[in-house]
Amino acid sequence: MGQTINKRVCAEIDGEFVVFLIGARINKPWKVWKWWPVATAMPRMLTELARRPELGLLHARSVFSFPDAMVIQYWRSFEHLEAYAKQRDLAHLPAWQAFNKAVGSNGDVGIWHETYVIAPARYETVYNNMPRFGLGAAGRIVDAVGARQQARQRMKGKAKAA
Repeated sequence: MGQTINKRVCAEIDGEFVVFLIGARINKPWKVWKWWPVATAMPRMLTELARRPELGLLHARSVFSFPDAMVIQYWRSFEHLEAYAKQRDLAHLPAWQAFNKAVGSNGDVGIWHETYVIAPARYETVYNNMPRFGLGAAGRIVDAVGARQQARQRMKGKAKAA
């Protein structure tokens, strides 16, 4: 765990960015041979992305709550995310193809994702007594004072003008 920042801060990131939520649900836990490959594919992808920052992943955090697992990801752009998903020599596409061959839509394992393109001045954050977390781990941390003190000001982008 990172060092706690013992003051009120917010996170900022230049330009557009992407929040990508991806998850899996084990619908039939006794079919280990079906869900185990899904469970081990994501850590391999995250390791690959961490080693290659030029691919565009800014930060990822995994959340587990059986039977569900989710990874919250922050990407530099939708183009980076899409390029990674389609690149044949990287970990995602072979894992996706293997899932479709082994599981497909038979109901043993559920998978899902949601993609959000975030425009500048269309988000706001605040953290207090927290380590770098969420967008704060993907972007830069700044003191939540002055024009950054209130959520409405941060949302309108007035913080950057101040």
